Amino acid sequence: MATRLQFENNNEIGCFAKLTNKYALVSSGGSENFYSVFESELGSHIPVVHASIAGTKIVGRMSAGNKNGLIVPMSTTDGELMAIRNMLPDSVRVQRVEERLSALGNTIACNDYVALIHPEMDKNTEEIIQDVLGVEVFRTTIAGNALVGSYSCLTNRGGLVHPMCSVAEIDELSTLLQIPMCAGTVNRGSDVVASGLVANDWSAFCGLDTTAAELSVIDAIFKLTEAGKSVFSAEYKGTLIDSLT
Repeated sequence: MATRLQFENNNEIGCFAKLTNKYALVSSGGSENFYSVFESELGSHIPVVHASIAGTKIVGRMSAGNKNGLIVPMSTTDGELMAIRNMLPDSVRVQRVEERLSALGNTIACNDYVALIHPEMDKNTEEIIQDVLGVEVFRTTIAGNALVGSYSCLTNRGGLVHPMCSVAEIDELSTLLQIPMCAGTVNRGSDVVASGLVANDWSAFCGLDTTAAELSVIDAIFKLTEAGKSVFSAEYKGTLIDSLT
């Protein structure tokens, strides 16, 4: 089940955290309560790294990463880069990239195998993404939005995208990524799903305003429900439809 929390009274927790199957990056300078939720859920499995990027707390929007690597903008200081490298597992590569679209979390959405990127991203950046993250890269938009990293949240088990995505577009993305995809919202109707949600293959964290109906969709698409029960199965469908109307 996805865990609801806030970062300093802010529900956009995807701005302040980055979650993968090998590590979690969280903004330094937050409240102990925020960190304790991550530590209790993830601490025994993966390192929870406190970091800042380019002097900001929005580590989730400034970076892109998966189990193979982490990409940060050129504005990341040497001290920040060294601190992150020292805390991450040795198998995770960390690299700075020279990119005009420097909020990499907004322009890159990825899991461990595939990355969706902003259509206007630099060719050199695309090659670095392929090399460091070890993924196949596709330039695309989501519901007409070029900020693919803002409007989608991907794991190896599923993906949540902007609620205005057409069925045809969801099918196309699902085929491209080879995972089930679903349109949805977080934080009581917010369509910027990646700002209010972080997820990996076994856990997810979302903003405190996320409703029960939104949570059930998140749990189902990322397969977080107990014993793999999906709210999309026949026995749950009626309940889900009732809660959404």
